[in-house]
Amino acid sequence: MGEPVDSSGAGDSTDPADPTEPSKPSEASEDSNPGLDGWLGDFRRGPAVFALFELGSTEGGHPLGPREYRIECNDGAGPREVCRFADEPDSVAEWRGAWKNDEWCAWILANARRLIARPENT
Repeated sequence: MGEPVDSSGAGDSTDPADPTEPSKPSEASEDSNPGLDGWLGDFRRGPAVFALFELGSTEGGHPLGPREYRIECNDGAGPREVCRFADEPDSVAEWRGAWKNDEWCAWILANARRLIARPENT
């Protein structure tokens, strides 16, 4: 995961309210196929690139249930899953490993929700 470049959030290259990064294929998951694997977009903070994917029924999402999402992070050590969450009002995000209770969690979820509302893959 590494140390945050700026834990205050100031100077981040992507702000949930004002994204500045251009739309492009996922840098977080090098094997991503935007049209087929549910990739909705990327956002970054410091050296970390996060990718958001909507899960299909083959990845644990249920066709009649709420939409479910996976967030991956690539901070230079290769992409890995850091979080899963459902698109429900009372849903609690499931963070993996060292990401549990990390100070970036709220920022990551805010950016993920921004991508759900306006995906980059359309």
